Amino acid sequence: IERIVRTMLAATDCDITVKFRTGISRDVNVAHKLVPQFASWGTALGTLHGRSRQQRYTKVADWDYIGECQNVAETMPLFGGGDVMSWEDYWGHMETQKQCDGIMIGRGALIKPWLFREIEERRVWDISASERLDILRQFTRFGMEHWGTDTQGIANVRRYLLEWQSFLHRYIPAGILEVLPQKINERPPPFVGRNDLETLLSSPLASDWVKISEMLLGPVPDDFTFVPKHKSNSYE
Repeated sequence: IERIVRTMLAATDCDITVKFRTGISRDVNVAHKLVPQFASWGTALGTLHGRSRQQRYTKVADWDYIGECQNVAETMPLFGGGDVMSWEDYWGHMETQKQCDGIMIGRGALIKPWLFREIEERRVWDISASERLDILRQFTRFGMEHWGTDTQGIANVRRYLLEWQSFLHRYIPAGILEVLPQKINERPPPFVGRNDLETLLSSPLASDWVKISEMLLGPVPDDFTFVPKHKSNSYE
């Protein structure tokens, strides 16, 4: 790792950052040993995902350990990441528990792309189904501007939209939650939304994701199939 970092520093004028996990095995944390070394090698910033490689995304992120690593980071800023899906999560780690210098958000933003607005305004946004569809409409417009509106361009936009739906459908509307905020690892039972569109947007079925894509991009070809990368369900 040191050789990689030092070689990149020598080969570029850009700051070099490092993203890493707590370790390889579930019960053996090693990140706290690496953090001081990263700083001594000249790394500008580190980002620690609060799980091991073995855990992937199956366990809750260990933010207490991220805080311990921040204490040994010395001069290097340390960002943390894992399971942040609400403004309460964000500011709790940043201000209340002071566990890091900044936060990386991944799946939380894929499930709830308006999360950054909630963080900035420190409030829950009970976004409507039509507003959520507007976000997808904007996404498809940007996609067509990038890939074009020919058959291949539309196919590319649809593929990325459908993959995104494998995350988006996991959002539970704030207005129907019994307890706020929603936690990223919670898997609720099937529910009925406040209108048909809200129910459709929450469907775990790839066939319904295809219906949503057809609302925005037109009918799929007769021979169209879709198998999500992160799910076993598929559309044929």
